[in-house]
Amino acid sequence: MSRLAGAFPSRWLAPATLLLALVCACAAPAAAQASEPLRIEDLQVEGGSASWHASNAFRLDWTQSPGPPLLPRAVVYRLFDSAGHLVAGPVRNTENLRMVDPLEVPLVPGIYTAEVWLEDGEGRAGPAARATLRFDDTVPTPAAPQAPDWLAGHETAVLKIGHPGGSPPPSGIRGYAISLDAGGGSSPCAHLDWCSVAETDLPQGIGDDTIALGTLPEGATYARVLAVSGSGVASPLSTVVFKSDATLPRLSLQGVPAGWSNGPVRLTVLAADELSGMTAAGPTGPFAAVAVDAAPPALAAGDSVSTWVVGSGLHTITYFARDAAGNVADGAAGDPSPPTAIVRIDEESPRVLFAPAQDPAEPERIEATVADSLSGPSPDRGSIQLRRAGTHGRFEELPTLVAGDRLVARWDSDSYPTGKYEFLATGYDLAGNAATSSDRARGGKMVLVNPLKASTRLEVGFGAQRVASHRCKRTPRGRRCLRRTPSAFDSRPAARTIPFGQGPRFGGRLQNLSGAALAGQELMVTETFAPGSQPSRRMTIVRSGADGSFSLRLAAGPSREVSAAFAGTRTLTRATGRSVHLEVLAAVDLHASAGSAKVGGAPILFSGSVGQTGAAPSEEGVPVELQFRYPGAEWSGFRTVQTDAHGRFRYAYRFSDDDSRGIRFQFRAHVKGREGWPYEPAFSRPVAVTGR
Repeated sequence: MSRLAGAFPSRWLAPATLLLALVCACAAPAAAQASEPLRIEDLQVEGGSASWHASNAFRLDWTQSPGPPLLPRAVVYRLFDSAGHLVAGPVRNTENLRMVDPLEVPLVPGIYTAEVWLEDGEGRAGPAARATLRFDDTVPTPAAPQAPDWLAGHETAVLKIGHPGGSPPPSGIRGYAISLDAGGGSSPCAHLDWCSVAETDLPQGIGDDTIALGTLPEGATYARVLAVSGSGVASPLSTVVFKSDATLPRLSLQGVPAGWSNGPVRLTVLAADELSGMTAAGPTGPFAAVAVDAAPPALAAGDSVSTWVVGSGLHTITYFARDAAGNVADGAAGDPSPPTAIVRIDEESPRVLFAPAQDPAEPERIEATVADSLSGPSPDRGSIQLRRAGTHGRFEELPTLVAGDRLVARWDSDSYPTGKYEFLATGYDLAGNAATSSDRARGGKMVLVNPLKASTRLEVGFGAQRVASHRCKRTPRGRRCLRRTPSAFDSRPAARTIPFGQGPRFGGRLQNLSGAALAGQELMVTETFAPGSQPSRRMTIVRSGADGSFSLRLAAGPSREVSAAFAGTRTLTRATGRSVHLEVLAAVDLHASAGSAKVGGAPILFSGSVGQTGAAPSEEGVPVELQFRYPGAEWSGFRTVQTDAHGRFRYAYRFSDDDSRGIRFQFRAHVKGREGWPYEPAFSRPVAVTGR
């Protein structure tokens, strides 16, 4: 045939010839093989005959010899259990001739043997091939994963798995499948009841029971564990929680004074931890610790520890704590350094001394120094006191200013009687220690004799520096008047009466006790007006001249008391002059509408006003008494009228008595005032009216 193919192109062969050639080519081998039975070579179990299967349905594949186009008429198999007992077969299958699928073993876990052969077209059975079928659908008992109570944030989490209890499945334990989640739920395998080899994280058998999970996030991490049989059947899910605490305990140190302390200090460390907690659990559990000045720390199980700090000086306090997870900041083995604090203790009192002498320019300035070498003097505490020397009464405290290391007080010596006074200074340091002293810096006691300053004297009176007055008396030879010009203000009258609207002069002289003038000093003149005045008081500053005298003209206004005072200086005592009284007569005028009046005729209208300068406004007015007299008679009142708010008044008077004809009457207005009226009583000028 090959020769023919070489002699003639294939496209020239007739179809019948080509068909004949194919039939001949096929028939010859078939005849040659007809004497050989069909054999199964390389019988394979899907998934491997050495592997356990969780399903009782198996698939068998093989290689047929001789191969196609020869095909068997049937595939026949028998099934034996592990003891060699026939459990199924022979089973003859004439449809699927290339495989056995499915071959179902009994639902009893175990190792089975399948015996398979082929029948050719003539019904001859070929040699049998055998395959091992391992079936196990036993569910393992759950594993027992274990986790520590708490992990520190830097610790590696290690999962230790306790072996499943009871008898293992026939296929044994392949290993364990593991998954991690934050609490939302997870499964190590894609199927709930079966795990592949790739999904088995610990595949080396039941003893492969430990795995490092690495560093876990803070909080709870849930480890889900399945025990996996040799056939891949998964146990019920077991869960264990890993709790990680990466945060150091929260610390507070109680009892540290804000500044200096004057005695031992008790400190308490309080620790809190929101995750693993600080509950005492023996030597390996949580503790709190505090150390003073690098000494071995005081330790206490749980969340608190206390200690005492004693002795003057600066003390460094170190404190730390360990929580239940083992987080600690004690500065050892790479741990963070612990927090520190400073406690300041000063148990020594300061030293207090008065200034060695008084400043002549400021004799009332009382000063003391406070010295302290450790905490330093207090900037806001201290006092200076005094009392009469030689007495045992209580000391009186002076207003004291604390300025750095000095106590400064000003003694208003003018307010104290003459005599000796002893002083006492009390100083404090920043720790609160106090010291009291009456010693001066260069020795001796702090005693002063009052008055400290030069004494002054102030005399006042009405008039200028020189004023003339006349004193008159009657003698047999007539009236004689003596002119006097007193220069001493105190010898002048202490009271004076003046008409309404006038302002007298007021003056005085300031001098020391020896009579020397004190020039250029400020004095305060105070006018205290009578009740009902507005304003009620007026104060005027004047300055003494070269001879120590001063003078000013008082403004017009109501009656008043007038005084002058010298407030003193740092070297001169204060002085107050006497008080003098100034009486001011009221101002009232009266007018008549006519100089004559007809008896029984029209009335005469009297009108007038009362001066109100300096008087407080009032709606009630002032009472005015109208008086009259005729020749040879005394003044007598006939009507009292009330002024309006502006001081004006009016009254109509009718002459009705026939005896009034030809009589010349005089009329006047008399102001007596009222309560709260600041002027003295006064009369108006008379007006005359003749009756006709």
